[in-house]
Amino acid sequence: MTRRLTLAAAQLGPIQKAEGREVAVGRMVRLMETAHRRGAEVVVFPELALTTFFPRWYEEELAAADHWYEAALPSPATAPLFAAARRYGIGFHLGYAEKTPDGRRFNTAAYVHPSGEVVLKYRKVHLPGHQEFDPQRRVQHLEKRYFAVGDLGFPVVRAPVGGTEANIGMLICNDRRWPEAWRVLGLQQVELVMLGYNTPSLNMENRGFEAHHLRVFHSHLSVQAGCYQNACFAAAVAKAGTEDGHELFSHSIIVNPQGEIMAQATSWADELILADCDLGMCELGRRTIFDFARHRRPEAYGRITGQAGSTAPPRQG
Repeated sequence: MTRRLTLAAAQLGPIQKAEGREVAVGRMVRLMETAHRRGAEVVVFPELALTTFFPRWYEEELAAADHWYEAALPSPATAPLFAAARRYGIGFHLGYAEKTPDGRRFNTAAYVHPSGEVVLKYRKVHLPGHQEFDPQRRVQHLEKRYFAVGDLGFPVVRAPVGGTEANIGMLICNDRRWPEAWRVLGLQQVELVMLGYNTPSLNMENRGFEAHHLRVFHSHLSVQAGCYQNACFAAAVAKAGTEDGHELFSHSIIVNPQGEIMAQATSWADELILADCDLGMCELGRRTIFDFARHRRPEAYGRITGQAGSTAPPRQG
């Protein structure tokens, strides 16, 4: 039986530091309404979709940044999203900053069923940037200051999605660049990866120059390779545009298990792109080139889990 899913990637334009959550949520509700009119069954919103990308702002005391975090979902600010999902029968993925009851802070994403149930939660593992103020940077990138490394692993669940079920998993932004993350999802037969990002157009850790087109190319390359090598679909969704003078690139995409881009955003603003996904396409790779049970050789991969930093081989002679 064909298992089809109409998937929407809901790119957001910039959210300014002075704007409240109600502004962002109002825009997301309008995108969800558009998704409903166009027949979408699930909508993927970006990383940190409720606020500006606040890790670019340094706070000496972490408590001064608490207003950027959500203590629970739904919250009074996000309740309209949950109501819209129930009204339209659409599931949605939401990236947000989470502060737990015991005071831990995470860069988090959740998949919400149209009923309002949080079906899956993921906390970002690969945190880029730095922890302390860096005077050499024109723009700070303080994710290591404001978030702990995710403690949920890379979970996959089989959940109702539209009129079918799918094995769904999530990554957040920098995670997409790490093939290990995709492979852990692939080993759980993931069929749909939901992925939000807020990626600066300039690499602030590169003291020289990195061309903008290469920033976009590397983003697409990572997602396309992850989908192909793990036989899955993905929606990689940006928050884009200029936030308080700092540019984030757009180019949101939906990718199929052959690594092909099915849909791509063309603006730097709020934009909805859709693709009709046949989840049966995941079976080809899983049964042939990427039949893990037949072809993987984990006994040869010890360095992957036994070593963090790279080391050069010893000199010969």
